[in-house]
Amino acid sequence: MIQFTAKQISEFLSGTVEGDGDRPVRNVAGIEDAKEGDLCFLGDPKYLHYLATTRASAVLMSRHIVYDGKTPATIIRVDNARAAMAMLLGEVARVLNPPRRGIEEGAYISEDVEVPEDAYIGAGAYIGQGVHLGQGVQIYPQTFIGDRSIIGDHSVLYAGVKVYHNCCIGNNCIVHSGAVIGSDGFGFEPDEKGVYHKVPQIGTVIIEDDVEIGANTTVDRAMMGETRIRRNTKIDNLCQIAHNVQIGESTILCAQVGIAGSTKIGSHCTLTGQVGVTGHIEIADGCMFGAKSGVAGTIRKAGQYMGMPAIEANRWRRAQAVYRRLPDIYKQLP
Repeated sequence: MIQFTAKQISEFLSGTVEGDGDRPVRNVAGIEDAKEGDLCFLGDPKYLHYLATTRASAVLMSRHIVYDGKTPATIIRVDNARAAMAMLLGEVARVLNPPRRGIEEGAYISEDVEVPEDAYIGAGAYIGQGVHLGQGVQIYPQTFIGDRSIIGDHSVLYAGVKVYHNCCIGNNCIVHSGAVIGSDGFGFEPDEKGVYHKVPQIGTVIIEDDVEIGANTTVDRAMMGETRIRRNTKIDNLCQIAHNVQIGESTILCAQVGIAGSTKIGSHCTLTGQVGVTGHIEIADGCMFGAKSGVAGTIRKAGQYMGMPAIEANRWRRAQAVYRRLPDIYKQLP
């Protein structure tokens, strides 16, 4: 880890220093476990009690938090400690893993593909016919990009990503290892004998700008038309997005979320771990679903939802309180 002083960090973040600005910082850690040389952040007053005993060299702290006690750490005041830490970590990440350039040995690139001078193509990557690569793209080893697909400017596809034919990934996207974009949607039709026959999936996947897709997540191509993930949406590892799904802007999908075909999810939604969503429904903007919720029907109003089937969170909590009392209630029955 590169070494900075508390003063240098403060200047980079437009913060102010309370204490020794020359204290060196070499690493980051949580405030509970920090040691000498570590930087941590404090954005919630409930963690204030750690300041008196922390061994951290410096603590990023939001300006709105009032603390009149003593601390051995240097305090760096910023508007938003969590956002400041994210900004700082982003800068460190760029230093530790800067963009690569060039084409490594063993990469296959179709003759009609133009590779920008500032792009990187890793060993064992396969770039199909008619592929368009944007400026500064980073294609890591063993990545497959099918014919006529588009990878936008400065997008990063980590090792082992598979992008099928005729798919589009926008600018500044990140796709993590093992993700599959554009695999066939799950479409089969039984005949009169009950034998299933494949329904060809001839649509596409469109991923707009600034989207991040986690490791081993799958985004299926549409049967007809498009599966679309709109800008700034962030998808965790091990999620399944079926054919013809539409996901709005700035929506969060946490690990193991599954969305069935042709469902439309609004903008600024959050689906936490293991949420399952049935097909052919619509979810309004601004909805949040608790872990393991099962969304079985259209949700027309923004709010918090929980349960299986998912209902308003406050109503679900009241129902759970009654559920826990059912054994005692049963004993009172005649």
